[in-house]
Amino acid sequence: MKHTKLYFENILKSIQSVDVIAIEKTVLLLKNLRKKSGRLFIIGVGGSAGNASHAVNDFRKLCNIDAHTPVDNISEITSKTNDDGFETIFDSYLKLCKLNKNDVLMVFSVGGGNQKKNVSVNIIKAIKFAKTKKSKIISIVGKSDGYAFNNSDLKILINVEDKKLVTPISETFQCLLWHLFVSHPELQVNKTKW
Repeated sequence: MKHTKLYFENILKSIQSVDVIAIEKTVLLLKNLRKKSGRLFIIGVGGSAGNASHAVNDFRKLCNIDAHTPVDNISEITSKTNDDGFETIFDSYLKLCKLNKNDVLMVFSVGGGNQKKNVSVNIIKAIKFAKTKKSKIISIVGKSDGYAFNNSDLKILINVEDKKLVTPISETFQCLLWHLFVSHPELQVNKTKW
């Protein structure tokens, strides 16, 4: 019972500290993306990869946003990992897709990548590539000291008081926020069946 109470207390504190202005700016950016017929690319590793895959479905189905994620093609990811290394899986995908200034890169990550620690270098490389193409970058992250937070046009930080819970709560908020986006009246154009 103690853990359950602590977990939900941390969730509530995280909700209260979320940057609502950054959320609304993200909604506006995504609305403009659709208007310009741009594409949304969502990346993440680990649990965030699973969230990226689910989010792509919702953006496509509910918002008519042309959304993609490289993590949906396991054959491509594993062949690139085998031949060129795991750090190349995202930037090489974006290059092949001809990412451009009309597109948006959305990053789901707990830490957001760290070059010195050699963590999530694939995310760092994707962000660097997106910057060369002048694509906008949105990050939903659990740490403010990572590469994604410090190199994104829009960033939503999930403040977690108990640092032992930063991963589960950050990944929970990825779900919470993309569901907020796809149900937002400025973005949702197709009704759900339920």
